[in-house]
Amino acid sequence: MTAAELDALDRRIIRALQREANISHVVLAEQIGSSPASCWRRIKKLEEIGVLGPTVRLVSPESIGRGQTVFCQIRMKSQDPAARKSFELFVGSYEEVLECYAMTGDWDYLLRLAVKDIKNYERLLLDGILAHSSVATSSSHFALKEVKYTTILPP
Repeated sequence: MTAAELDALDRRIIRALQREANISHVVLAEQIGSSPASCWRRIKKLEEIGVLGPTVRLVSPESIGRGQTVFCQIRMKSQDPAARKSFELFVGSYEEVLECYAMTGDWDYLLRLAVKDIKNYERLLLDGILAHSSVATSSSHFALKEVKYTTILPP
């Protein structure tokens, strides 16, 4: 199933579940104008084809002492596939790295990290990221405040 094959009911289900993933099928059916059985079948189908992923709970970073968001751009020494794979596995091992993107342009990777404070980030950067044999240089940007954050995609 492609995005073009999703009908209006599928899109309403996706929109509703992105706002409240643990909503009951009965309440969801009322919200979208369908039956609970139909909602259940459609949700199962959307899960099977990979449109809907695992159900998670979002955590407030500040509440667990991870209130500092840092964006870190990485430039690699080489574009060798083995070096890139090694770096990608390496950053995947850090719980502070929430997202890692391979990029076009001047920088090879963009990382989004949630750290306790600047000292925590300094240790991670100097003793971890920059110590990796494939990393040439980095540029760090500290978020002053979160203006908009959402995990909701338009269906």
